[in-house]
Amino acid sequence: MSTYDEITQPHIATIESDGRRYNVSCRVGFDGVEYVGRLWFADESWDDLGLPDRGALPGRTKDEVLVQARRLTTDELVKRHRRALSEKRRFHGLRKATDEILAKIRYLNQVAISMRAGLLDVEGAAQEIDLTEKQLHALIDRLSSFAGVED
Repeated sequence: MSTYDEITQPHIATIESDGRRYNVSCRVGFDGVEYVGRLWFADESWDDLGLPDRGALPGRTKDEVLVQARRLTTDELVKRHRRALSEKRRFHGLRKATDEILAKIRYLNQVAISMRAGLLDVEGAAQEIDLTEKQLHALIDRLSSFAGVED
């Protein structure tokens, strides 16, 4: 069972920022040491999950985290929303390439584990490992074309 199981995200407030209204919620999860809350700002006119604030609200219990979140003033929530907007992911191509690389690395590891466990024949697994390594090198060779490019 993951330590982040049973994540909750109750509504905290509604704010207005730059002429738009945002529902503010606080996603709370347990990381194995403490409960950690993160604010999320969702535009009322959209159906998406919203934009997370990078600031964490730690606590010993979920309720303690939510009390901290609800104590934030409207002005503080607006400032946190502006911070979240300024840190919004802008380099989607680079992120996608990075995610592909990580997926290939995980796949490579899984093939190697399966081979060592006798679930795959050595020759077939070796070919798959070689192919995956070539794909990884191709992805890495393309990284520079994504670096610094906003989309």
